[in-house]
Amino acid sequence: MIISVASGKGGTGKTTVAVNLALSLNNVQFLDCDVEEPNAHIFLKPEIKEAFPAFIPVPEVDEAKCNTCGKCQKVCEYHAIAVIPSAGASKGSVLIFPHLCHGCGACSLLCPQKAIKEIDKEIGVVEAGTSGDIRFIHGKLNVGEIMSPPLIRQVKKHIDRARTVIIDAPPGTSCPVIAAVKDSDYCILVTEPTPFGLNDLVLAVEVLRKLKIPFGVVINRSDIGDDKVDRYCRGNKIPVLLRIPFDREIALLYSRGIPLVREKAEYKEKFRVMFDTIEKGRS
Repeated sequence: MIISVASGKGGTGKTTVAVNLALSLNNVQFLDCDVEEPNAHIFLKPEIKEAFPAFIPVPEVDEAKCNTCGKCQKVCEYHAIAVIPSAGASKGSVLIFPHLCHGCGACSLLCPQKAIKEIDKEIGVVEAGTSGDIRFIHGKLNVGEIMSPPLIRQVKKHIDRARTVIIDAPPGTSCPVIAAVKDSDYCILVTEPTPFGLNDLVLAVEVLRKLKIPFGVVINRSDIGDDKVDRYCRGNKIPVLLRIPFDREIALLYSRGIPLVREKAEYKEKFRVMFDTIEKGRS
């Protein structure tokens, strides 16, 4: 089973839930797909054994063949190509903006003059290793890169269906989150009982319903704020899988990079029960 852990906003405790769930189960593979700021390794402390450079194909134009017809600019949905047409004796040119390119290949495929080829541009690295019995994989996006979904997809190519896969997704509800949670069997949404937590939970729920991914909610710092998150979940028949209280000891463990289940053994059983609930809900 592939379980993704997401949140509509940052700082809700998404990585805390993902890491502690992974440590509470057997035969687990952990994928940190928050490639812009991966931090699960701080808690799992894996031994990295392999590293794979990650690339995205970007267009390169052969100006000797190009007649600046503009077809490539028209088919590029992401405005990564600008064509300056010929004017009189002045030969036109094609400008490529690699940071906007999604690597879809449409420009090279549809160029009438076959003047475009694709070259690999390195955008980051995928690292793999082990943390005890857990198979660990994460991605690190290069500084200055703005396109994380291609790297997230390359991290997910290493998914091992023979294991229970836990995916730590990026925060928010934009393209990186969709790339991370896509094809999950279940998604855990981590929220907090505050107005911001509720607002972003609603957005995340809408995304998962569009993707037709079953989901439930974990309420972190459950004894602060108000009861509006609870009322929203009840009103929309969303299961609340687990509540984690606002606890100074938990915060101190987090600040030292120590997983909750290592020091507070009762939480290992709570995470196992949550996993069993998810499994039963899917059967």
